[in-house]
Amino acid sequence: MADSPPPSASAPDDVTIVRAMARGDSTALAQLYDRYAPNMLALAQRIVGRGAEAEDVIHDVFLEAWRHSADYDPTRGSVKSWLLLRTRSRSLDVQKSARVSKQAGNLDERWLAELGDPSHDTAATADQARIRQVLVALPPEQREVLLLGYFEGLTSSEIAERVGVPLGTVKSRVAAALAALRGSLSDGVVQLR
Repeated sequence: MADSPPPSASAPDDVTIVRAMARGDSTALAQLYDRYAPNMLALAQRIVGRGAEAEDVIHDVFLEAWRHSADYDPTRGSVKSWLLLRTRSRSLDVQKSARVSKQAGNLDERWLAELGDPSHDTAATADQARIRQVLVALPPEQREVLLLGYFEGLTSSEIAERVGVPLGTVKSRVAAALAALRGSLSDGVVQLR
């Protein structure tokens, strides 16, 4: 997923933009849209598939952000995280609705190849690059359960049923994958189990 270019030195920061939105400044909403819509759309497309559903998710998330901009608390996370979390949540709602069927083929090899290619995310931070490296290097069964949980919002029981393994195996695989991700961020070295 390609990151938006960082705001220029003269551009207002994200928190200032959200506070302006809370005061009813629609220009601020447009600035936030220009800054984060591409990342949000890429995430929505990854979860619900390409097409109108992903665009509808982004529209809904920006309406929700507009309505709840006064509730944004910068101590709880960045504006980008706030928007991406809302995008993921709304995308999972859409994906689980009757309008969109679950896509078992979501974890395709083309997407995995893009994940492993840093040229697809030129603005990635060092942490993002390490996470990408760990995800690509994880054993396929660990990567699969992690991605099914994140991108498809499946519970551990649903993942166990989908991949045909016991629930305990799913939990072990998730724990090992998360430990590898945590390890890569805590000491800057990619550690796989």
